[in-house]
Amino acid sequence: MSSSVKILFFGDIIGKPGRRGLCSFLKTQTTKADLIIANVENAAHGFGVQEQHLSELEAAGIQVFTGGNHTFDRKEIFDFIDSKENLLRPANYPEGTPGKGYAIFEAAGVKIAVLNLHGRVFMEPLLSPFTVADKILAEIESQTRIIFVDMHAEATAEKMALGWYLDGRVSAVVGTHTHVQTADERILPKGTAYLTDTGACGPVNSVIGMSLEGVFRRLIQQLPSRLEVADGPAAVNAVLVEIDCTSGKALAIERIRYCEEV
Repeated sequence: MSSSVKILFFGDIIGKPGRRGLCSFLKTQTTKADLIIANVENAAHGFGVQEQHLSELEAAGIQVFTGGNHTFDRKEIFDFIDSKENLLRPANYPEGTPGKGYAIFEAAGVKIAVLNLHGRVFMEPLLSPFTVADKILAEIESQTRIIFVDMHAEATAEKMALGWYLDGRVSAVVGTHTHVQTADERILPKGTAYLTDTGACGPVNSVIGMSLEGVFRRLIQQLPSRLEVADGPAAVNAVLVEIDCTSGKALAIERIRYCEEV
């Protein structure tokens, strides 16, 4: 067993361009990681995820999948979410919701917990991510000190608040949902790696992954419009966190951005 582990996390994968770009990144780049995680709530044509897309991403090297407010957009997810051990949905959905919000995986000879949470500011009024995190950490703290958190939330302040609230209690808190990578990566004073938003894996020439025409129709003409995933080259946004195996504290955090050639 090594003294540290590296976790590579990809932000929201948006449709076919996002999946293609991520697979290209994993084939061509030399970033080494012990555990690879990706948020897949937008992987199926921009909304939800289908089982064949999980298989495609697993073949590319993704080991764990997280979700968010679009997790249940496609009804077929109810056919596999309970049986897919490496697929998570936000833990603060109400009791009885299909799926699970956290799981413990083994990589590089150590146990790594992955926890998925959902914000409430400007989003659905789910259970408090703060109190749900407290409950889950009490359950898993005896099993591992290496804990990675995907906080899927709209408000920057809510993500920051969770980072500070969990500082020293988890190894990393990284944000998803806004699809725009932030430049505030740091290790908080008690040892938790933090990044407000990882960004997305999706089309470069778009509005957060969606084609311009539909967005303009909504925002300028104020007319209903079906949003479609844009075409063209994709950008891949990710974060790499190195964690001490003994203490569970972060040793380093690095933002990653890769763009397909036009």
